[in-house]
Formats: sequence, C-alpha cells, structure tokens
Amino acid sequence: MTQQHHPWQRYVALGDSFTEGIGDPEPTLPGGHRGWADRVAEVLSRGTDDFAYANLAVRGKLITQIVDDQVEPALALHPDLITISAGGNDVIRPGTDPDEIAVRFDQAVERLRSDGATVVVFTGVDVGFSPVFRGIRGKVAIYNENVRAVAARHDCIVADQWSLGEIQDTRMWAPDRLHLNSFGHHEVARMVLAALNVDNDLQPMEPEPLPAASWRQARSEDLAWAREYLVPWVIRRIRHQSSGDHVLPKRPEAGPFA
Repeated sequence: MTQQHHPWQRYVALGDSFTEGIGDPEPTLPGGHRGWADRVAEVLSRGTDDFAYANLAVRGKLITQIVDDQVEPALALHPDLITISAGGNDVIRPGTDPDEIAVRFDQAVERLRSDGATVVVFTGVDVGFSPVFRGIRGKVAIYNENVRAVAARHDCIVADQWSLGEIQDTRMWAPDRLHLNSFGHHEVARMVLAALNVDNDLQPMEPEPLPAASWRQARSEDLAWAREYLVPWVIRRIRHQSSGDHVLPKRPEAGPFA
C-alpha cells in the first residue's frame, strides 16, 4: 500500500507505561521497549523529511505527575502532533473519582492544544473480558465519557480503545496482565493510525497471537502471575511507591526515528 502524505513532522507522546511501550520489549531501542507509539512514529517517519519523535512517557505515573512533569517539556519541543494517555493508573486505584481525574485531564489537554497541535486522546480498554479488572468496568466507562467530552471541548481526535475488540483477548496482554504485549501494541498502533487517517501497511493480527492455553495451563499461570506481579503491585500501593520511580523518559528529545 502506498502511504498517503500526512501533515505532521514533530510527534511527542505523553503518558505512562502504556505509551512507554511496557510489555513490548525491544533491547535495540531507547528504553528497551517498542510499543504502539514507536510503531506509529515508524510509520509517520516514512517519506517525511526531518520527521522528529519524542516519547516522554514513564511507567507508573499518575495523572498529576504526567501533567506536572510532561506537559510543559512536550510543548517546549514544539510538536504538531501530540498523543496523551493519562488517568489509567488513577482509575484502577480504589477510592478514586473518575470525574476528579478528568478535571486534571481537561487542564492538560487545554494546555497541549494551546499551540495548535493535533492532540490524540485515548479511551480506556473495555475490561469486561478480564477477571482481574472486570469489577472496575463501570468506573472505566465513566472516565471514558469524560475523555470524550474533553476531546469534543478541545477538538481532539479520540483513539477508542473501548471499542477495539482485538485487544479484549488475554493473548494480547503481557504476562503481568497489566500491559499489552507486542501483538496488542501492534493493534493499538493500527487503531491510532486509522484515527489519524494515515494509510499504512500494518496488517491485522500480525504477528499472529500465541495459541490459546489449556485450562490447566491457564490456572497454573494464574498462580504464577499472582506471585510475580499481583503481590508486588499491592505492596507498592501500600508503600505509596511507583514502578516508575527513578525512571527517566526513553526519548526526552525530539529527533529522527532510528
């Protein structure tokens, strides 16, 4: 497929582990992860002279941290395309209010739109398929409606993960069940490019997902997952720690994708 020209030359990605690319390891890239944002930048950079890409996302960050630490540095890079996914780590925490989270999100988006850049925002995944997160499905849906309202208010593009059925499948997720794997990140990249109306040659479900696990294997994996990921996550919450403590952005400066 011949890729149509697009208008963007400087792309900056903001957010948390989702945008950093956790779950999609690639040791040859900055930060050791690829992810959907890198995949989008790869496509946008083809045939675009002087294309520059920065990724300021850091795993574990709450929306206040993203607003305080990433918004102004992003604007200082003078992007004409910005993606921001924020609030997910807040929403999954017990006792948080999706309406209050959305207020901070609105403030961030208003500031990011101030220089006229195209801004892409994300709805959360429909977690109804997940036994672990099914209980907060309604909370995610409320936050999604707030995100849509923010997008309408500030003329943003919505990348709609809620309706992305391809990732409502455990085979699209990393062993920690919190992050997409390479297959999932690939599908999100395709969705973002579609939202931007950029033709590309990324094919559905390629690479192919892993074969479905047997029931016995799945239950064994449940126990292993709880020991390796769930218990440490709970301990970090109790200690008010984040997986992103002391982690720096993988692409703090806008430069050629290479």
